[in-house]
Amino acid sequence: MSIVRFFAGIFLFSLFLPATLPAQEEVNLGFLIPDRHTLAARHGAELAVQEANRQGGCCGKKFHLIVRSVEGPWGTGSKQAVSMIFDYEVMAIAASLDGRNAHLAEQITTKTKVAFLSAWSTDMTLSYAFVPWYFRCIPDDKQQAEVLIDEVYRKKKIRNIVLIGEDNYDAENAIATFLKMSGNSHLPAPRQVTVRSTPEKELVLTAAMIPEAGAYILFGTPALASSFMKVYREKGLTGPVFGTLSLLDDRQAHTQDWSVLQDVTVVAPALSATPEAKEFKEKFLKKYGYEPGPAAAYAYDGINVIIEAIRKTGTNRNRIIGYLSGIRYRGVTGLIRFDEKGNRAGEATLMIIRDGHPVPCPTQ
Repeated sequence: MSIVRFFAGIFLFSLFLPATLPAQEEVNLGFLIPDRHTLAARHGAELAVQEANRQGGCCGKKFHLIVRSVEGPWGTGSKQAVSMIFDYEVMAIAASLDGRNAHLAEQITTKTKVAFLSAWSTDMTLSYAFVPWYFRCIPDDKQQAEVLIDEVYRKKKIRNIVLIGEDNYDAENAIATFLKMSGNSHLPAPRQVTVRSTPEKELVLTAAMIPEAGAYILFGTPALASSFMKVYREKGLTGPVFGTLSLLDDRQAHTQDWSVLQDVTVVAPALSATPEAKEFKEKFLKKYGYEPGPAAAYAYDGINVIIEAIRKTGTNRNRIIGYLSGIRYRGVTGLIRFDEKGNRAGEATLMIIRDGHPVPCPTQ
């Protein structure tokens, strides 16, 4: 079956999908993850559901989390989303996916009018369709670029910036957004270096570390950060290094130790700054045996936002969407509310890595 016929079939089927579903024994919620090894995000989502059920669930029913991975042939995420909606009749779907896979899930929920909440992808194009039932509880590329530009160019007045990025969809989008925003502000154009996963990767990184660089900003996964910092320290460099939230991608981690990023300033939620965040960390550590990082925290908040909407509106998908549009929820990653495009409103925060953990940056 072609992809066109597949989506056409979904559209026709969705025309007969009711907003209010028949009575069920449980209230089903969908959660999509990259693969079976994605433990941190899954644990965060599961903890939210377990706590909600200890508090009585919703209308005498328990919440049930349907977790599916999108590993496998391209398009698996679409099929999993379809199964969640039509086989399990989920009230909403949350996802801890990269940009490409998040787009596939979003296309299904767009056609079926089921709320979709992204708890990891920062890709701005997810909100370009202006779909009223799309939401994101994580800072997007624009918000991350804003806080990094403000810190590097305006507060620290650093020039001669070098951007180091991986050759993948998410990193390329993040860099393009940064370049557009810095250009719109008429700031000095940074040098850009793309690093591919080849045996010559360290040679590329070595060549990228030029004497006149005032600061480096990393766009990519922990693997890029590890390789960069290894070469950086071997060369004896001491200048400031910054990075996007993706450097702290701990979705597959059993333990969070970012000691390789010592003294690197990154976009990250302040998980040590509020009573809610501290309580979450304690509960998570007690249950799973390791401290939660950003992926677990955003998954936990994302599922809790959906649970809050269902408790307030019941099992009517349209009402759930309407409530999410105006929600103000105090989560472990801060206040969650959405703008007219479904993006998380507010500013991103910067943290600095000290002794293997993100902590608030010192006051300038």
